[in-house]
Amino acid sequence: MFLTTTENIPGKTYEIVGVAQGSTIQAKHVGKDIGAGLRNLVGGEVKAYVEMMNEARDIATQRMIDNAQQMGADAIVCLRYGTSAVMASAAEVIAYGTAVKFK
Repeated sequence: MFLTTTENIPGKTYEIVGVAQGSTIQAKHVGKDIGAGLRNLVGGEVKAYVEMMNEARDIATQRMIDNAQQMGADAIVCLRYGTSAVMASAAEVIAYGTAVKFK
């Protein structure tokens, strides 16, 4: 599956087959959350949350790809990500874009 944040794929013509999307909600367990709280006091990168968000983005991306493949798409253009906090220590990541089929 070809993914791009641009609207056009040079040298390719295609038709739009729909909007592809995938999402996940991830949370860290209490032990990691306590460690992150301590990191908040002294500053610096909170690696447990970086890992959590990277994992969430990967899951959301794969679910979006699966959704596009179900539509018969060859690529996704205009790929975007969104995030939101759904509760303390939990975040939603959504990946979405336009699913297209090459002509």
